[in-house]
Amino acid sequence: MMQRQLGMWLATGLVALLVLYVLRDILLPFVAGAALAYLLDPLADRLDRIGIGRLGATILILGLFVLIFVLGLVIIVPIAVNQIVAFAEQLPTYVTRLQGLIAEHGAPLIERVGGQDALQQVQRSIGDVVGQGAAWVATFLRSIWSGGKAVVGVMSILVVTPVVAFYLLVDWDRMILTIDSWVPPRNRATVRRLAREMDRAVAGFVRGQTAVCIILGLFYATGLSLIGLNFGVLIGMLAGLISFVPYVGSLTGLFLSVGVALVQFLPDWTWVAVTLGIFLVGQFVEGNILSPKLVGDAVGLHPVWLMFALLAFGSMFGFVGLLLAVPVSAMLGVLARFALARYRGSEMYLGADEGAPEIRSLRAGQAPDA
Repeated sequence: MMQRQLGMWLATGLVALLVLYVLRDILLPFVAGAALAYLLDPLADRLDRIGIGRLGATILILGLFVLIFVLGLVIIVPIAVNQIVAFAEQLPTYVTRLQGLIAEHGAPLIERVGGQDALQQVQRSIGDVVGQGAAWVATFLRSIWSGGKAVVGVMSILVVTPVVAFYLLVDWDRMILTIDSWVPPRNRATVRRLAREMDRAVAGFVRGQTAVCIILGLFYATGLSLIGLNFGVLIGMLAGLISFVPYVGSLTGLFLSVGVALVQFLPDWTWVAVTLGIFLVGQFVEGNILSPKLVGDAVGLHPVWLMFALLAFGSMFGFVGLLLAVPVSAMLGVLARFALARYRGSEMYLGADEGAPEIRSLRAGQAPDA
């Protein structure tokens, strides 16, 4: 029976991956709508409990969300586009200036360590690294765009996604009950427990990390703008938006902002230090206040596993893969821990006689015999 169930679930998973891969070009608005409904479901439940009703709560929530989203696009997109264009135009100048600063301030040390050839090599390396980094980012964005855009165009996301989210949000509880009725009664308690653990892992990361990214983006953009850093809003928003990838967002924002600060503020090191301090404060607040309070410790997603999942799913499925990477990796983590616990309690692990004397002693709470 266990072998048949395992085979059925493996076959189901393979079929789901195949369907995702074949239909990846048209799935984006539907996956985005499902994700939006999942994120807003707790708020709809609260409004439903106070007497507004599920339909009224759904209309109110989605109406407010669409209004805030449109206002955000109207306010943020023009600023971001202008800064991106200006930054792209100024990037060669910044690279040349950084090379000059290294030659000016670091030449004696570099020449002492490696000679004149080392100094020239360092200067060439900076240009190569910047060029390769820009090319990699451009290639990655093109792959995400080509793999993530729907056949009917970007407008379908703005039109189809709210409609999908509306219907799913209205029927969310009924869908959960229907799926629950499909589970064999003898397995229902175990499946419900696993589903609760998955929901806690996904919700803890997605909802909590979304709030963390927004707060950090506002903090970095405001702080860098207040000190007058060129492209401070763009760098701060970028650092906040990609903070869901461990260390990548903060390090990217740190390197970009410090590089711009060196070109803009030197020989005054004060504002360079202030720029560095903004990111150090942001990291302290994120690690000690925001993440413990908003994300929590029960997510169970290791940073390496998360980065691998994001890159793998993004490469295979484009932007749809980026949306699916975190929830799928969290679910797989829950299933892997469950399978490991079952294995460690099975006869295969313990043996027919419940294991060796050392294991029997440990299970009884005693120290193993010497």
